[in-house]
Amino acid sequence: MKAEKLQWLQTTLQLKGSVTRAIYKHIIWCGTFGFLISILHHFRLPVSQPILGSVIPSIVLGLLLVFRTNTAYERFWEGRKCWGSIVNNVRNLARQIWVSVDEISPDDRKNKITALNLLVAFAVTTKLHLRGETVTSELEELMPSSMYVKLKIMNNPPIEVAFWIGDFLQQQYKRNCLNSYQLTSMQELLNNLVDNLGACERILKTPMPLAYAIHLKQLLILYCFLLPFQIVNSLGWWTAIISALVGFTVFGIEAIGLEIENPFGYDANDLPLDAICNTMKRNIDDLTSLTPSVKS
Repeated sequence: MKAEKLQWLQTTLQLKGSVTRAIYKHIIWCGTFGFLISILHHFRLPVSQPILGSVIPSIVLGLLLVFRTNTAYERFWEGRKCWGSIVNNVRNLARQIWVSVDEISPDDRKNKITALNLLVAFAVTTKLHLRGETVTSELEELMPSSMYVKLKIMNNPPIEVAFWIGDFLQQQYKRNCLNSYQLTSMQELLNNLVDNLGACERILKTPMPLAYAIHLKQLLILYCFLLPFQIVNSLGWWTAIISALVGFTVFGIEAIGLEIENPFGYDANDLPLDAICNTMKRNIDDLTSLTPSVKS
């Protein structure tokens, strides 16, 4: 119980993964402006205007922030489901290739291992494609050098990798190493991989509508600007602290939505794509260490 309380405190005070660094300037601005209004009120200037609270009702701003956060989290969760589906389809397709494709010639096992590594390469190229990065040496160990060189000039590397995997499956069918039912099942799994790629691209290339983002920021600034005028008569010198806390709350919620709406980057709150790809690589290595009983 004591360890859980300590962990809770550490999580509360943790800066990594929080949006405090992104919004601290807004918090300082809110507190400073609230302090300025407190000074003017101290010198009997007519800055207390409680009626300004009706300009932007708190419930309206709250609903806008909730909608913003929910929309961003929906994008984040959809991205996670797509990558979960990629993992499952890679595992299923790798298992079927390893078990079902007959080994007729001595090179067949080597070609199957190459195909399985291409499944990992599909995930890695998808990760790089979503991050807007070019082909890196991370892919060099996953494919023959001729494929690696060709992949560097492709506009959409995951599609090229999917083509190579599909071409391998078709070749095995032509060699009678697969029957038509096995080929259909594997092609369907490969189609699912490409579908998940398209879903991730949809998330990436469909940002929050600009007009909505601009209007929400304008309302946040206006709300924090009017707040000290509403509360200074009741709170006096506490106006600065309360204004800073309110700014921390509303700007923090908006910053969270902004950070998680594109879940494919390197931020602490983004999806752990590197770890997911490494997990798939370990799964494939474990699979290739096994020998199907039908071949033993």
